[in-house]
Amino acid sequence: MDGRARTAAWLAATVAVAVAALLNCASASAEKREIRFTASDGVELQTTLYGAADEARPTVVEFSPYGNDSTSAAVGPEFNFLLVQIRGTGDSDGSFDALGPRTQKDVQEVLGWACDQPWSNGTLGLNGFSASAITIYNSLHLKLPCVKAAVLRSGTFELYRDLLWPGGISNLIPGAGVLGLIGGPALLQGIDRLLRNPQSSADVLDGLLGAGFDGFLHSTQDAWWRQRGFRGDANHLPILMVNGFFDVESRGAFQAFQRFRDDGAQLLVTGAHDGAPAGTNGGVRATDRWFDHFLRGVHNGAQKGKTVRLLLSSGDREDYLGGDFIRRGGADWPLPGTHWEQLFLNPAESGSADSLNDGSLTLRPAAQAERQSYPAVPTLPTNTDPPNTAIIGAAGVNQLSGAFPLLTEDTLTEPIGLSYATEPLTENAIAAGPATLDLRLSSTAAETGIWAILSDVSPDGTAHPLIAGRLNSAYPRVNRKRSLVDPSSGAIVQPYNSFSRKQPAAPGAERRYQVEFWPIGNRFQAGHRIRLDIVGASAASLPSVPGTNSVLAGGPDGASLRLPLLRGSDLTTALP
Repeated sequence: MDGRARTAAWLAATVAVAVAALLNCASASAEKREIRFTASDGVELQTTLYGAADEARPTVVEFSPYGNDSTSAAVGPEFNFLLVQIRGTGDSDGSFDALGPRTQKDVQEVLGWACDQPWSNGTLGLNGFSASAITIYNSLHLKLPCVKAAVLRSGTFELYRDLLWPGGISNLIPGAGVLGLIGGPALLQGIDRLLRNPQSSADVLDGLLGAGFDGFLHSTQDAWWRQRGFRGDANHLPILMVNGFFDVESRGAFQAFQRFRDDGAQLLVTGAHDGAPAGTNGGVRATDRWFDHFLRGVHNGAQKGKTVRLLLSSGDREDYLGGDFIRRGGADWPLPGTHWEQLFLNPAESGSADSLNDGSLTLRPAAQAERQSYPAVPTLPTNTDPPNTAIIGAAGVNQLSGAFPLLTEDTLTEPIGLSYATEPLTENAIAAGPATLDLRLSSTAAETGIWAILSDVSPDGTAHPLIAGRLNSAYPRVNRKRSLVDPSSGAIVQPYNSFSRKQPAAPGAERRYQVEFWPIGNRFQAGHRIRLDIVGASAASLPSVPGTNSVLAGGPDGASLRLPLLRGSDLTTALP
């Protein structure tokens, strides 16, 4: 599929989903009523009821920092829908606390109030997308009155490592963008707030600025961050998690499913911030069925079938959005039968790349070890940062990449990094699950961003980035008890890196690191290559001190990649 065709297909799918949502929303929102809620500390929150104010119905509640009419889902006419603007955002008073303890208490109080209102029949559901979903994950340690189920799209399980400091590296640009999306509506609705409560305007501004500075200053995963992540579950709700493999917050949904699967959770990986493929609805139908079943008692089988359903790419994110994907599913995550195969970084040339070394990725380590170096300098985000590229895709990057493919391929960055590629595969190999890079690295800088890209290389030699592995070299420790271990080999395949305390290396000192890749979902087709690139950190992150990094390839201690493969895929037969 060429660039223009891909773009047209993606636009058609996006418009279709948007129109369907608007039509559904229109039917559910014939009535709209603004209601002020007063929290226990006296702060007033703005809420909006969509539906029938004089008819008791199951009510879906969403807590949003994005201002008026920022609902992220449409419900049918059998429901009422309550939008709650989080304190210190939109038209709500108070000070924004970055989804911390006071906002979590608001969630509990608002739900207790909503349960007893004349427009509620005492059955509540929770809906959330991104920050709205994070708010709910962060609040689940509190008992949430009358809530029977939830649908959470995207969102983080640990705000520190799932979005703002992945791998201990500051995700600076997306973090600033989130604050802008929250601060914009607060400023636009500021006149009404100023007329109603002048003091609250100062509180709102102080809270937004404070959250930004606090998120930047708390560079380790300390108590401040632990209050803004999952802290336990007092509710045991059936939760439908919807996300995408390319999403900027993809890790959270997978981690959440593993935590809540015994409570009837389901995981649908079909797209969120990253967009849904053409011909799909981004989880709209699954959401409707979930709320119909758990809030209205409809026997529609929403709780049955495969608990994990995945839409995987087939070599390229743009083609995926255009409708080129495959489906897989099962009863757990990682899918039953998943196995991890070890690929070794080999200094022998592959003849497939214009990188500094043109290395190979092989099933056996090279006999001789070699240290290979690259400059640790900022790299082009659209080449090296798939999650952050996907979040701005709908803002024009998808269309631009159709016309200018170099934007989202690895071609421009390839010459300034190290690459390691397999031989062309002789048969398809489907990868789905978390991956890890185990390497020994030294740097001329005391602290550097280790940045690795996993790509699908098409037969014409073009590398299409799929996911990035990220780790600040000041965090060498791994918590094995919280890591995912391959039961067959005992090797860590999803490291849970410890970010509680920095341990910078002496310049030039070589240390071992285990770098987490967020879950990958891709079919590597016969004739394609699997490639790993090691480059400088994305320019969308807070830059580290420039330097030269060196990786040990080959020998008994050389670097290796552990790649998750589904049942039926075997690199020992797919590689010549």
